[in-house]
This record gives sequence, structure tokens and C-alpha cells, in this order.
Amino acid sequence: MGKLDGKTAYITGAGNGIGRAVALKLASEGANIVVNDLDADPAIDVVNEIKAAGGNAAAVPGSVTEDGFAERFIGTGIETFGGVDIIVNNAGYTWDSMIGYMTDQQFDAMMDVHVKAPFRILRAASGFIKGAAKQEAEEGREVFRKVVNISSIAGTGGNVGQVNYSSAKSAMLGMTKTLAKEWGRLKVNVNCIAFGYIETRLTEATDEKKTITVDGNEVGIGIPKKVAGGFASMVPLGRPGTPEEAADGVYLFCCPESNYVSGQTLIVGGGLTA
Repeated sequence: MGKLDGKTAYITGAGNGIGRAVALKLASEGANIVVNDLDADPAIDVVNEIKAAGGNAAAVPGSVTEDGFAERFIGTGIETFGGVDIIVNNAGYTWDSMIGYMTDQQFDAMMDVHVKAPFRILRAASGFIKGAAKQEAEEGREVFRKVVNISSIAGTGGNVGQVNYSSAKSAMLGMTKTLAKEWGRLKVNVNCIAFGYIETRLTEATDEKKTITVDGNEVGIGIPKKVAGGFASMVPLGRPGTPEEAADGVYLFCCPESNYVSGQTLIVGGGLTA
């Protein structure tokens, strides 16, 4: 018996890195998982991995910024598994420049993926959540649901070259606190995780030029080895976190033990901001 048996969890950006680790972690605790990724193949791979371990999962590939995505994402989960219990707004990437060189397109792209997309997903889920909470209250049952928004220490303290990303991730703190107040009466715990230096393909230490294509834009990924080494030396625990350790932080806000915790931001960064 897992602590999330019978729950249905929606996770964006779950084909790689932290999102994949979150999907596998919540599935290991019994949750049905609705897996999103920009590309179909990684999403399907994660679904197959969950099913091979005896779990239940469905893939909803596509960009979270697409018109109609939020309704398709939430609708697929309700149709397949019948509920909305956990939403993890994880999808995102960085597109850096110093402010004098940053374009409107770069700034808007970060707002679209890190702020507007989570807003749309939560709005799309609101009708089901309100209806279910009303019925549960009439039946005298207290059922908690969970929202975990993903931020960054760039959103809590800023970061050079990331005025767009930092602004967007900071906005998630306000969204979290507002929805914690709006949805508290519906028994929804809304919290936020701010990650520090977590080792993923986006933060890989490399001196090679690597890129990914997002919505038709070629975006650089990876961190020069010298810079990465400097980041790691600043972490009191002495190293970057793993995607699995990041997922454990998300799980803390999804499990029953957090039923009286809401509107909070937890920094998962190995003591980097201590």
C-alpha cells in the first residue's frame, strides 16, 4: 500500500530530469500519473516504465504553452483515471541573456512557460476540484488535494543573466500564496518548491555547445565546467542535487503528512541559501 494509492497526479515536463523523477516517485507510492513532455517519445518511455513496475500512467505530449493544452491535459486524466488529486507544474527551461541583450521574445517565452502555463492548467482543473470538494463536504468527508508549483532560487534571490527566468519564477511564489488562500476552503494544499543546483541535462557541466529546440527556438543548455564547479563549491553539502533528491522534495508536499501545510515555499538546494 502506497501513501498515494488511488490518487491521480498530473506532472508537466515529466519526460526527463526532475519531472521524470517526480513521476516515478509518485507512481511508486501508488498514484496514477498523467505524464506530459514536449516530445512524445520521452513521455511514452516514462509511461511504459511506470506500467512495467505495476503502476498506471497516461501520456499527454505537447507544449504546455499551446492554446488548449491545459484542457486536454486535465481532461485526459479525468477521462482515464477519474480524478484530479495532485498537480505538479514542473515544465520549463532557461533562455539567458544580460538585460541589455535580452529580447522581448526571450522574456515572453519565460513568462509563457513558467507562469501562464501553470495558471492555465490550474484554471482548467478548478471546475473539477470545486465540484468534487462540494460533494465531499456534503458527505462529511475531508479529502485533501495537492498543488506543487516549481520555482527556483533564481526566483527567491535573483540570478545574473536571468532577469526573464528569475521574474517568472518569482511570480510562482505569488501564485502559490494566492491559490493557497483561494482554495484552502476546498481542502487544496498549494505549495512551492524552489530548486537550487540540481544536476539535469539543462545544468550539465560541459564545455561543448549543446542546444534544445523549444517552440521553434534554439536554446542553449548546459553550464561550462568551470562555472559548474564554482556552483558546486558553494553548496554546503558539497555537490549538486540529483533529480531523485529533487523529487523527494516535491513528494513532501504531495504526501498526507503535509495536509496542514499550505502557501509555503521550500528551498531544495543542499543549504545553498542557508
